[in-house]
Amino acid sequence: MTAWLSPAQWESVQLTLDVSTRAVLLAFPVAVAASWLLTRPRLPGRPLLDALVHLPLVLPPVVTGWLLLVVFGMEGPVGGLLWRWFGMRLAFTTNGASLACAVMILPLMVRAIRLSMEAVDPGLMAAAAGLGASPLDRFATVLLPLAAPGLLAALVSGYATSLGEFGAVITFAADIPGQTRTLPLAIFAALQVPGGEAQAARLAAVSLVLALAGLLLAGLLARRLGRLLGTRD
Repeated sequence: MTAWLSPAQWESVQLTLDVSTRAVLLAFPVAVAASWLLTRPRLPGRPLLDALVHLPLVLPPVVTGWLLLVVFGMEGPVGGLLWRWFGMRLAFTTNGASLACAVMILPLMVRAIRLSMEAVDPGLMAAAAGLGASPLDRFATVLLPLAAPGLLAALVSGYATSLGEFGAVITFAADIPGQTRTLPLAIFAALQVPGGEAQAARLAAVSLVLALAGLLLAGLLARRLGRLLGTRD
């Protein structure tokens, strides 16, 4: 009896989990910093920052991938420097796939974190300042703990979204088995082969299970976090 998924397809599943994890770890600190800056109403250039952060939401993913290729490719201004100075190549690599996913999930993560930060009572921040807490202390010990539900939502939504990213990944990282062929790309490759619909269906089922597991885990963590914060109140 043939295996439900071939070794190459299981490799795509593992690669998808790896790429999504890297993407979230890469995008999360940037999303936290951008969200905090966007909550500052007097920040110079705030509308421009807001537009840049949310640009991947309105651009076709293929265009986003092409822009990444222009900037981070071997001949790009950033990619060229990384290659000459550190021997690091991002285009058509696993790290490049992670970067493409990180860029695509950044706007979703920023939205969740920003809304949660804006919901924090300013009076609590003012009280902490009155007690002598520095801006960094207020950020780390007041704002971030109270914005924890938004942080969690950002992590889960970012991870779940990166599991299904296709356009930016295939444009910037290509479809290289074992390196950049994530689940969406594996499904697309299976559909290009005559009679590959069954394989594509099995891969889609795995993708569905992963997405549902992420959502169920998010709900469980959100309930526990809500009870914890409620107890503190």
